[in-house]
Amino acid sequence: MKLEEEHVAAMLAGLGDLDPEWRQALEAVPRHLFIPDRAWCAPEDGNEGFVIDRQSDPKGWFAAIYQQNAPIITQLDDGNLDIDEAGQGGVDYTSSSSAPGIVARGLDLLGPYAGDEVLEIGTGTGWTAALLAYRLGDANVTSIEIDPAVHATAAVNLKAAGYAPHLVLGDGAEGWPQGTLYNGVHVTCGVRKVPQAWVEQTRPGGVIVLPWMPGWEAGHMLKLTVTGDGTAVGRFHGSCAFMMLRSQRSVLPAYSDDFRDSGTDLDPRRVVRSSFGADIAVAGLLPGVDATHTDEDDGEFHLWVWSGDSDAQVHYSPDYKRAAVHQRGPRDLWNEVEEAFLRWVGWGSPGRDRFGLTVTSEGQHVWLDRPDNVIR
Repeated sequence: MKLEEEHVAAMLAGLGDLDPEWRQALEAVPRHLFIPDRAWCAPEDGNEGFVIDRQSDPKGWFAAIYQQNAPIITQLDDGNLDIDEAGQGGVDYTSSSSAPGIVARGLDLLGPYAGDEVLEIGTGTGWTAALLAYRLGDANVTSIEIDPAVHATAAVNLKAAGYAPHLVLGDGAEGWPQGTLYNGVHVTCGVRKVPQAWVEQTRPGGVIVLPWMPGWEAGHMLKLTVTGDGTAVGRFHGSCAFMMLRSQRSVLPAYSDDFRDSGTDLDPRRVVRSSFGADIAVAGLLPGVDATHTDEDDGEFHLWVWSGDSDAQVHYSPDYKRAAVHQRGPRDLWNEVEEAFLRWVGWGSPGRDRFGLTVTSEGQHVWLDRPDNVIR
């Protein structure tokens, strides 16, 4: 067995049960054909990332691509930084080859039939476009990419690998209305608000699979089915983390107001760690609210919550019974988060699989158990 075949076999073994047709595609379209000689491996197990270099360490390069089940970062700061700067703080990852596990899961949720026409949002390196083309045929796959350099590199990769899906340079948020109606839309970037264009460009009964990343805690894989009247509805399926659709990137605000100081008896760690169901509930009840948190070695925990005009900081210390709260702007964001979290508790702490999302021409909303039970 060739070295490349051994690595592919190791990757597939690590992915567990797969749809046989996608397993065949993953065997036929080796991932390394779409990875540059120098890139950044970003392990998802908490370990530090590292540069991979095919020229200086070919074995390490192959191992990172196939044995880490990790995203391989191929662009930083929209191409303005060299890959060696990836380990520095504050650097944005802006293009990658997604981890094989999440790629397989998204494609499995898409579940295309033979002959289906699929629109992919975010070509990236071209690997998933090649997987789709292998299964459905070049003529049935359209992939759109907003970054000219990434688009050009993907075209080279696909040609070298022997695939020729229709590649478009443009804004994926608008879809590709010049094409046909699609049976499926496969999205490879994080989405806060599902563009209505994707719904309108999908056939009735067609599927849209996307990483829903509302800004509050973890992202969630979402499978929507289009009803044919401008509506799409579906449930959440597991966690994910993707680079955001460029038009929906979060912008950190700058505030000048003074903080209002108070305290809380609700441990902020419970709010962000209780359940993925709690994450969806808070995100659904407080659309447009972002959050991030950090853990300190001494046991302290810091939560920062913000929106367009307000923010809040909550600091937990094991030395104090109450957490310190600092809020500014017209909204008391921590109070809103507390209320949303405790409402979720009052519902019986439902898990992620009980939530779903409906998208219409008027917007989107989260529901619990059934689409007519909207959370507000």
